[in-house]
Amino acid sequence: MIPEIRKKYNAAFTKEKYETFLAAINQVYGYEVPFRQAETPVFLPDEFRDKLIQAGSEISKNILSHDFFLKSDKAIPEGLNVPNDPGFTGTLAIDFAICKDKEGNWIPQLIEMQGFPSLFAYQPFLSEMYRKYFEVGEEFTNFFGGLDLNAYQQKLKTWVLNGHQPENVILLEIEPYKQKTAIDFLVTEDWTGIKSVCISEVILEGKRLYYLLNGEKTPIHRIYNRVIFDELLPRTDLVRQYNLTEEADVEWVSHPNWFFRISKFSLPQLRSQYIPDTYYVSDLSTYPDDLENFVLKPLFSFAGQGVKINITAADIAAVKDRENWILQRKVTYVPVFEDPEGKGVKAEVRLLYWFDPEQGKCVLMTTLGRLSKGEMVGVRYNKDFDWVGSSGYFFRR
Repeated sequence: MIPEIRKKYNAAFTKEKYETFLAAINQVYGYEVPFRQAETPVFLPDEFRDKLIQAGSEISKNILSHDFFLKSDKAIPEGLNVPNDPGFTGTLAIDFAICKDKEGNWIPQLIEMQGFPSLFAYQPFLSEMYRKYFEVGEEFTNFFGGLDLNAYQQKLKTWVLNGHQPENVILLEIEPYKQKTAIDFLVTEDWTGIKSVCISEVILEGKRLYYLLNGEKTPIHRIYNRVIFDELLPRTDLVRQYNLTEEADVEWVSHPNWFFRISKFSLPQLRSQYIPDTYYVSDLSTYPDDLENFVLKPLFSFAGQGVKINITAADIAAVKDRENWILQRKVTYVPVFEDPEGKGVKAEVRLLYWFDPEQGKCVLMTTLGRLSKGEMVGVRYNKDFDWVGSSGYFFRR
């Protein structure tokens, strides 16, 4: 997006550098990352960076309002309400497509949101690897608030631990090291000192939680939750003593209820120049005349699963659980740069926030990038392309 920087980067790029970069990523933690790393980061111009900050700020303020908290109660499915919801999210991820307005100016357009921890450790690690193995000028950073990598690592550790000892804080998942995002768990463990624990290994005694650390029963005071109910509920083979919905004396880095509260469910409640028109299917008695300009999305899904792109009125009429679907105006992605062969590459940028109790708000920390040449952004739509996949964003300090 900054032509002179892109030209310089592409001219210096070699396949050998890229292979060295990938090998280094896999070597640091002795783990082969299963998802694709793009050949390049994206360099954001100042004006677009400022629009991202503005758009994210508008959305985050709305989400932290008491009115939003009350309205989002209905997003939590029956039987999946986890006790001790603090009334605010511990983390926030906002995905924007990079587009252009009618005047040809770069503009972010909201795709979706998550009140669920994203790759808060791996993403800065990946950006640091781009900096190490490719030409990223010192005038560029991937952190907001004047942070460098060391300062970010310290803040991440403070946020995750919240004054507890690392052995009393766990990253909770379903068979963590079988997950595609296991690399993020490994970096998190390295930077914070906590352990990744399968939910089947958690012991519930009364209202207290424990796990075995080096064979010794160890109290759990705080949980960095990465468990998704959609993945947990079908696992009848996973024997466990503790279910998330049980009362327990434990803190949450980000409470599980906010996975549902901040989701596609939230989109129809928000209005902004950065948010495409979105409606609950259950609220529609008639449909827009230009349905070709809309997509049909399930409320609770990841990575584009279940999304219907080229829809008709019959597709909407066929939806049975209408309260769990939204109709959203299509966003037109514009290639943000060309690869060395002159092929356009589209991009999404995810703003990553965590809640700062001293400031009483979600603070923007860094970004996550995904590059695409396919019909949609996501691994399954870009299997046969290069210069796509997981990436990072740099902007001037």
